[in-house]
Amino acid sequence: MSDSLGVLSEEDVYVVLEGGPAAIARIQRVTASEAAYGKVKIAYLAGYEHFERVIDPSDDLVFRWTARTKIAE
Repeated sequence: MSDSLGVLSEEDVYVVLEGGPAAIARIQRVTASEAAYGKVKIAYLAGYEHFERVIDPSDDLVFRWTARTKIAE
């Protein structure tokens, strides 16, 4: 898998996040399978921030915030 942000290994890639909490880094490392699926969830505080892939003509792996869920206790 190759993209303009670069591949870390066969299992990890960098993605760009749009939206969501300001405290979450805009560049995140995720598994290649998550990126290929088109959905990423990032653990944050007592929940998860959910992002879905945006079709980007620049071919970057860009994901936009869609929802927040709480971790079940």
